[in-house]
Amino acid sequence: MRWRLIRRRLSISAPRMSVRSHLPWPVRWVLAALVLGFSGAIGLWAFEFGRNIAGLNPGARPVSDDLLQVRQQLDDTRQERDRAQSLANAADSLIKAERATQMRLTEQVKALESENQALKDDLGFFERLLPASTSEGLSVRGLQADLPAQGQLRFQVLVMQHGGRVQPEFKGRYELLLSGTFDGKPWLQPGPVVSQPLQFKQYRRVDGTVQYPANAVVKQVQVRVLDDNGKEVATQSLRM
Repeated sequence: MRWRLIRRRLSISAPRMSVRSHLPWPVRWVLAALVLGFSGAIGLWAFEFGRNIAGLNPGARPVSDDLLQVRQQLDDTRQERDRAQSLANAADSLIKAERATQMRLTEQVKALESENQALKDDLGFFERLLPASTSEGLSVRGLQADLPAQGQLRFQVLVMQHGGRVQPEFKGRYELLLSGTFDGKPWLQPGPVVSQPLQFKQYRRVDGTVQYPANAVVKQVQVRVLDDNGKEVATQSLRM
């Protein structure tokens, strides 16, 4: 029986043994005190941090005050940005309005210059057309003509009545006749190229553009004025 017990302890089926290190109780108490102290320090730090965040610590500046200050600064910055943006928009609007005004003034100046030049041209034209005498009757003056293109003639003429401001209204018509050469031979336009009614009291300025054969060379332009009975009362010719 004893031999079996000895053999069981020495064989594979013997019970396992565990080796444990044994710490003295004072060492264990020191380690426990250290762990508890470290945990207490962490808890105290977390408590103080929470008080600082909540603003409950009178000796420390609340974090909420810093947040309020930062928010106030942010609001002030946004207001300054909005004011600057408003000023920029107003300045841009003023610049656009000034440019538009300058453009309108430039267009008005150009229009006035053109009108002034036209008035000067008309004044010179009428000065050339003033009659040299005060004789009564009707006259054709200031006949002008040019050839802007082949087979095309542009004319301008003034028909006037003399003898005072109070004149009976003239009723009749005016005709334009052309003459020159055609293929090197004398040429006369068959009939007037223009025959239009004419009615006025003191003066009437007439102009227009007419067509003629492209192979013809215009040498002379004639304007004549006829009354209601077909009688010629005034005429003027122009050599080209």
